Amino acid sequence: MTVQHDAIDESGAHFAFTDKWGGVSAVPYEELNLGGAVGDDPEAVLANRAIAAKSLGLDPARVVWMNQVHGNDVAQVAGPWEDGRALEVDALVTARRGLALAVLTADCTPVLLADPVASVVGAAHAGRPGMVAGVVPAVVEAMRKLGAEPERIIARTGPAVCGRCYEVPEQMRSEVAAVEPAAWSETSWGTPAVDVTAGVHAQLEALGVRDRGKSPVCTLESRDHYSYRRDRTTGRLAGYVWLEDRDTS
Repeated sequence: MTVQHDAIDESGAHFAFTDKWGGVSAVPYEELNLGGAVGDDPEAVLANRAIAAKSLGLDPARVVWMNQVHGNDVAQVAGPWEDGRALEVDALVTARRGLALAVLTADCTPVLLADPVASVVGAAHAGRPGMVAGVVPAVVEAMRKLGAEPERIIARTGPAVCGRCYEVPEQMRSEVAAVEPAAWSETSWGTPAVDVTAGVHAQLEALGVRDRGKSPVCTLESRDHYSYRRDRTTGRLAGYVWLEDRDTS
């Protein structure tokens, strides 16, 4: 397993994105499938989530997951779901240091956010529908309500299908670009396309989030990452964000 783990040492902020290797799932989910709703063996998914969390120094029981539905609803959490059932939301925020938020993807853009000064983090699942629906402004606003300020927020986006590969009908591109012009794109073979990650970063820029970074990985092109558009029946990657718990009392 090769996990992209970006730790901002002076702030205690952590951002991590998995690839597909190093887990226990069988074909067609091999190996590190972290998605629990794609048809994989539930026990394998739990084992994979434990493997990924421990590789990051996290307690698997202190990772909060979502039941993602391509919308713009945000949930504020202070701990794992009491009954173990994740809400149907596409973004999470917390003011609890040491609690990790996770987002599942297999072409959509995972958006991880942290304001270490306010001790607030957020995670969003931004596919094309979610980006158009405004899940990114929604999660930033939810963080603001907890004391975060956009100019302090550190944002990272992970592996996602790129704008040179995400082919869509011309009408769909026009509809998306009407909401976020930066998402207008063209495939490498000259057909209409959408660049969701570009749209996400444009929205973050408009919201005042300046400290942004993005993965260079295109999931459709990379055999080290899951891609729904390429394989249909496949696993899910995960992005994790958390702040170190520095309470020594």
